[in-house]
Amino acid sequence: VQLQASGGGLVQAGGSLRLSCTASERTFRRYAMGWFVQAPGKEREFVAAISSGAGSSAYADSVKGRFTISRTSESTVFLQMNALKPKDTAVYYCAAASRGWGRTPLEYDYWGQGTQVTVSS
Repeated sequence: VQLQASGGGLVQAGGSLRLSCTASERTFRRYAMGWFVQAPGKEREFVAAISSGAGSSAYADSVKGRFTISRTSESTVFLQMNALKPKDTAVYYCAAASRGWGRTPLEYDYWGQGTQVTVSS
């Protein structure tokens, strides 16, 4: 599975961005999807995840109430990010899990290339 992330950019604090991640395979609907962030010098951290059927989702405490993960039935998962803060600045990665889903990078099998989000104060 190849994943292509897009939608990052520069935004002022309080603003919004919507990230997209498009999968190359028609079997996309079988995969749980997640978003992770990695800031310079830090490990990759969980942001949000959604189950294969979109019936369940999970969020990091730091983004609850501000970010929303969703997916189409076709090939795209979104991360709507509102009320952005400077601490949200990072490279955002989408990932696909073929078995189960979770909050750790090891639970995901495929990764996109990342898209930079920069929030200015």
